[in-house]
Amino acid sequence: MLFLVHTHDRPGALDVRMANREAHVAWLNAAGTSVKAAGPWLNEAGEMAGSLLIIEAADRAALDVWLVTDPYQVAGLFERVEVAPYRWVINPPAEPR
Repeated sequence: MLFLVHTHDRPGALDVRMANREAHVAWLNAAGTSVKAAGPWLNEAGEMAGSLLIIEAADRAALDVWLVTDPYQVAGLFERVEVAPYRWVINPPAEPR
């Protein structure tokens, strides 16, 4: 099952994001093919202000167990995290054969 994860950084926490960015990227890479898409979204000033992830997980409980290990989450970067089931309609990745 796919999930959309939309995080919002605490205001003024860009330094927390940058201090934990390398560990966060390593955490995403360690998840392998479960991460379908990932990247920061930007505020009007062009600064990173949150993240958008598309994650494949068995269910919401499994996703939640994984999300609490995000170095950004551990560092207290997020003001809020929104999660919703996701259906990829346009240009989905090719199904394995």
